[in-house]
Amino acid sequence: MPSIALHARQHLALTPRLQQAVRLLQLSSLEFQQELREALDTNPFLEYVPPASETGEAAEAADGAAGIGSAAAPAAEVPAMATEGAGESGLDAGMAQEASPYAETSYAEASYSDEGSGYTAEMPTPGALRTSSYRGGEDGDSEASDWVRVPVTLREQLHEALRLSPLDDLDRIATQIVIEALDDDGYLRQDLADLADVEGAGDALDEDRLRVALRVVQTLDRPGIGARSLSECLVLQLEAMPHDTPHRELALQIVSQHLERLARREHGELQRQLGCDAASLQAASALVRRLDPKPGNHYGRADGGYVIPDVIVRQVRGKWVVSVNPAIEPRARIHKLYAEMFARSDQTSRSPLAQQLQEARWLIRNAHKRCETILRVGECIVARQKAFFQYGEIALRPMLLRDVADELGLHESTVSRATGNKYMATPRGIFEFKRFFPRELETRTGGTCSAAAVRALIKEMIDAEDPRDPLSDVILTQELEKQGVQVARRTVTKYRQMMKLPAAEMRRQI
Repeated sequence: MPSIALHARQHLALTPRLQQAVRLLQLSSLEFQQELREALDTNPFLEYVPPASETGEAAEAADGAAGIGSAAAPAAEVPAMATEGAGESGLDAGMAQEASPYAETSYAEASYSDEGSGYTAEMPTPGALRTSSYRGGEDGDSEASDWVRVPVTLREQLHEALRLSPLDDLDRIATQIVIEALDDDGYLRQDLADLADVEGAGDALDEDRLRVALRVVQTLDRPGIGARSLSECLVLQLEAMPHDTPHRELALQIVSQHLERLARREHGELQRQLGCDAASLQAASALVRRLDPKPGNHYGRADGGYVIPDVIVRQVRGKWVVSVNPAIEPRARIHKLYAEMFARSDQTSRSPLAQQLQEARWLIRNAHKRCETILRVGECIVARQKAFFQYGEIALRPMLLRDVADELGLHESTVSRATGNKYMATPRGIFEFKRFFPRELETRTGGTCSAAAVRALIKEMIDAEDPRDPLSDVILTQELEKQGVQVARRTVTKYRQMMKLPAAEMRRQI
């Protein structure tokens, strides 16, 4: 029989304000800035707060117009990381005010040397100083951005060299299509038949014409550009060498027919296949090793993988000080005039404007709470990992999210959100928060050490090894055992592969 009954139960429900706080905390700095920009564009009760430098300049201009003549207070020097696409207004202007003392990316003049590369032909240096057009004002001053040093990308260099080639219009279009299809390493990974089907290319652009265009691209700049495989890349570089280069012909046979055998160090089989002695094979192999497998890396990158640190760590008077990066501070506030006008209106608390005002207040509070939580987690990490900032990665201690959560009185999931996609700028570089949470390994004396410290030890051993007699994973395991670190051989292999270090046989030099 159907019946009606009441049951009492407890469950947790997140309020919209708490849901927003959780969502903002797990966003990266770039995503958080984008979220704030969207709110400023859509919510009329939010207004942008200019940084101190903009406020000082505006006050100085106003005083000068009124004839007061008082100088604005100098803006506080606050470091900010380089940001991608920073504009001159809104949040972008606030993020682009200061230059970073910790930025790892330096747009220094990119140049390369042909010493030991196997070819002696002079080639244009791709990293020449490039400036934008001069935009001087009435006083003759120019913008600082007019003189920013920008590395020339691979495609820009090839397009510039293509202008000097005497080609007809159709061949020039085919060559431009091939240039745009190159990847950052300088390789053509697409089939020529697929490039012939490019929209707008026309029926006259067939595979044969593209093959000729590819050959033109391969002669525009550094040898190896436009190769379709590693073997072809090395062949192009060897063909660019003078014909009297010692062991050039033998090296051409190796890279064109026996490259895999050379990679596997099958020297006996190579001598039998090539009909040469050990000395000639060794000289030809040394010539191949001097070649560049990725010639496109000598040019600048078109894409920018920018990282904006959330906190900045400095050493002040012997103490490590953690501060929030001013570039990510929420520069938004309630628009006072609009809020007062709404208060004097007869709008109800359920009106759309009232909801927008409430959302604006929630956003500001949660944004500041986000910065506060990240700062507290960063301070706790720095306090627990002081040895890292003094001695490097080899001094990293094992640490868990639960340790930080217990010390700060937060939930472990909150600490996980506060460390995900968050970065810390230190004198040793920019590191992700998760980097400071290595797992724990036992030592022979009963103590513990971190997995990051073990990887650092392995890296030091490999760097100090004899190139003619490299250390195998078994020997590395035994050396770690002598230092009191007990790890299995497969663990050493895993750590070596994580650091992208080849096996002992691949590191051996004849």
